[in-house]
Amino acid sequence: MSGILDGKRILITGVLMESSIAFHAAKVAQEQGAEVILTAFPRPTLTERIARKLPKPAKVIELDVTNQEHLDRLAGLVRDELGSLDGVVHSIGFAPQDALGGNFLNTPFESVSTAMHVSAFSLKSLAMACKPLMSEGGSIVGLTFDAQFAWPQYDWMGPAKAALEATSRYLARDLGPDGIRCNLISAGPLGSMAAKSIPGFDGLADVWNTRAPLAWDIKDPEPAGRGVVALLSDFFPRTTGEIIHVDSGVHMMGA
Repeated sequence: MSGILDGKRILITGVLMESSIAFHAAKVAQEQGAEVILTAFPRPTLTERIARKLPKPAKVIELDVTNQEHLDRLAGLVRDELGSLDGVVHSIGFAPQDALGGNFLNTPFESVSTAMHVSAFSLKSLAMACKPLMSEGGSIVGLTFDAQFAWPQYDWMGPAKAALEATSRYLARDLGPDGIRCNLISAGPLGSMAAKSIPGFDGLADVWNTRAPLAWDIKDPEPAGRGVVALLSDFFPRTTGEIIHVDSGVHMMGA
């Protein structure tokens, strides 16, 4: 029985730990028949080590999404490995420590600029770097953390995620004529590398313990990974500019 990504070629960023959503997206994508290529920064050797835990081997390419030289060479490197692409996963986010943990009012613009560049503008940068490989259309999927609300300790990553969500909508508009969809998964909190960088993360995660209609497990990234794979598949052929919540229902609770 073939999988829902049978024959698809997928580029996935952000595989840093086995507990990351990106890792589980890559794992499920391979299980569903996709050929997967990974990108990594700043330590490709770390991603190569984690990639050995995937069901199948996956090539790792160094990619700093803030480096135009890296972006310019990406299409050629991927073409040498896979020929073309059917899907791209953006799992990239970063904010300096002084932009997190309750320092919102005192964060300097330089740190805000870094958060916006890496966490939001990079979605456009990655999409445009991969666009030459998606001549037959395809799917771009990013990861957000519901930017409708001001979360404890999240500070400037909140506006960065809001910018990411807006960027996804504009990409959906402008890439739609080329048959390229752009959607986001909004996952609940997980014990990933990104979470470890947020001071007071446990307090943020506690929201899910009291408000989630479905039980939420911060140690289980696979549901979010499955959501990514679903959006990469052909089962959402006319869905774009959307945010799909994989958060056990917290997004719709009033109190």
